[in-house]
Amino acid sequence: MKDIVHKKQNAPAPKIGLALGSGSARGWAHIGVIKALTEAGIHVDYVAGTSVGAVVGAVYASGRIDSFKDVVLQLDWKKIAFFLDVVFPKSGLIDGNRIAEFIRSHVGEKNIEDLSLPFCAVSTDLATGKEVVFQDGDIIEAVRASISVPGVFTPVRKSGAILVDGGLVNPVPVSVVRKMGADLVIAVDLNHDIIDKKGLKKASITNSSALAHNPGTMQGLTKGSKILDALNNRLETLDLAALTHIRQWMARDPMPNIFEVLMTSINIMETQITATRLKADPPEALIQPHLGHIRFLEFNRAEEAIVAGYEETKRIKTCLSEKLA
Repeated sequence: MKDIVHKKQNAPAPKIGLALGSGSARGWAHIGVIKALTEAGIHVDYVAGTSVGAVVGAVYASGRIDSFKDVVLQLDWKKIAFFLDVVFPKSGLIDGNRIAEFIRSHVGEKNIEDLSLPFCAVSTDLATGKEVVFQDGDIIEAVRASISVPGVFTPVRKSGAILVDGGLVNPVPVSVVRKMGADLVIAVDLNHDIIDKKGLKKASITNSSALAHNPGTMQGLTKGSKILDALNNRLETLDLAALTHIRQWMARDPMPNIFEVLMTSINIMETQITATRLKADPPEALIQPHLGHIRFLEFNRAEEAIVAGYEETKRIKTCLSEKLA
C-alpha cells in the first residue's frame, strides 16, 4: 500500500486543456472563466478555441488577457460599429480586416508556435465541411478564419481552401485539446441556453415605436439596434441596385433582420452539434454560464458576460478541483 501511495504522490501532474467555445458577444465570458481558473490555481497547459473562443484563446496564449479585458470593458456600440467594415456582399457583409487588426494589436506579430501557451484555432472548410485546425502559422489568419460566420464575415482563403466559422463543425473543441495532449479537459459552452421561445420572437415583434414608449425595457435590443442601424447606414452609402434587398432586411420592421435570421439559424445548429459532441466526448469539467440574454452583436455588454463566466466558474470551483485533482 505504501508503494502505491508513494507512486501516486510522485506521478506527474495531469496536463489540463481548456476548450473555449463559440458564442459571438457571449464570448467575453471566457475572460471571466480564465480569471476564476487562475485564482483557483488551476494551471492550463493547452488551449483551443472556436470562433470568439479563438479570439480570447489567442490573447490568453499570448499572455495579454488582463490588458485585453481592460480594453473590451471600454467597448461601446460606436466602437463596435467601427470594427464592422461593410463591403459589397459577395460572400459576406463584413470584411473583417478591422477586427483582424484589433486582434493583432493585442497578440502582436506572432505565429501560433511562438506563443507562450500551446494554442489551436478551429475553422471549417466550406467546400468539404471538414474541420480545419490551425496549430501553426499566422495567428491572425487562424483567428480570422475561425470567426468567419457564414453570410456575415467574408471567408478566408488558405492553400486553395475557403474557410469559415469553426462552430459549424466543432463549437466547443474538446477533441482538439485532447489531441494536443491534454489529459483532462475543461470545456466552456456559451450557447446552452440561447434557444428558447423568447429570443427571436421578441426581436421580431418589437419595433422602434414600442421601444420609444417603453425606454426602460429591452435595453439590450436597443443597443443592438444601434449597431445594426450603423451597419444599415453604411450599406446605404454603397449605391448599388443589388443592395436593395439587403437594405430591406436590415431595416427595423416586424420581421427579423438578416443578422437575426443568420445567427438564430446558426445558433440552433451549433447548440445541437454541441450537445451531440459533448455527449460523445464529455470533458472532465463543463462550464456553462447563463448568457441567453446577450445577443450576437452586443459586444458592448462585456462586463455582464465576464461576470457571468467568472461567477459560474467560481460556483463549480469545488467540483472542478475534485475532478482535476
